[in-house]
Amino acid sequence: MRAVQKSLRIPREVLEEIERIAHESNRDFSSVAKALLTEAIKMRRCPGIVFADGVTGRRAKVAGTGLEVWEIIATYKSVKEDFKRLRKAYHWLTEQQLRAAIGYYIAYRDEIERQIERNELWSKGAVIKHHPYLSRGCM
Repeated sequence: MRAVQKSLRIPREVLEEIERIAHESNRDFSSVAKALLTEAIKMRRCPGIVFADGVTGRRAKVAGTGLEVWEIIATYKSVKEDFKRLRKAYHWLTEQQLRAAIGYYIAYRDEIERQIERNELWSKGAVIKHHPYLSRGCM
């Protein structure tokens, strides 16, 4: 994606918060501002989706659940995109929460597909290789 330079006036408290986040995350102001604006646009485009820090960075989650969108979509794909079966698998979630995940997937398919693919690479052997202390002999 080609970046375009644009001048922008923002309230001082917003500026200070972006600077604080940039300092704490050891990132530059521009990359933090860009990430925050991108998240805001995605949340506006997909109501019911929020972003939260995770082990591997910020991820799209379904509001009020703690579940990442990719987790729900991986299940959705495993039930051959049958919404009734998805509802049964996540019986504690509302229809709106599940539809928010699907809506986000439709809007940002490549992002979610990459997350699913990365997760599928984590076999038992890969986990032990990267985290040998999790093997039986160490516990």
